[in-house]
Amino acid sequence: MTNTNDTSHSQRSRRKPERAEEHTTDGRPGPMEILRRARAQLAELTGADAESVTSFEQTENGWTLEIEVLELTRVPDTMSLMAGYEVKLDPKGRLTGYRRLRRYERGRADSGRGGR
Repeated sequence: MTNTNDTSHSQRSRRKPERAEEHTTDGRPGPMEILRRARAQLAELTGADAESVTSFEQTENGWTLEIEVLELTRVPDTMSLMAGYEVKLDPKGRLTGYRRLRRYERGRADSGRGGR
């Protein structure tokens, strides 16, 4: 016997449930959604996959994040080139600008912001 009931309900029930932190009470994206959007938009623009978010701040104009990306894979992996990008998003999570702050080999210790 086959199930001929409307399958849209069963498909909805299999979707990942939306978590409370994904959106604020006024419908704007929450912090976790902002992080996902920032990573995806930067990757689309630069062609480099985001490895981590190292800073995240809500501002008067939206959000500012610093995202570390793998720019060039080398062997051994400790010689791969990494970069830190500052990414700005509006309150709705749309990317408004980005810039590379620094570039370094993965195996190098962070020299701090003074080493840009």
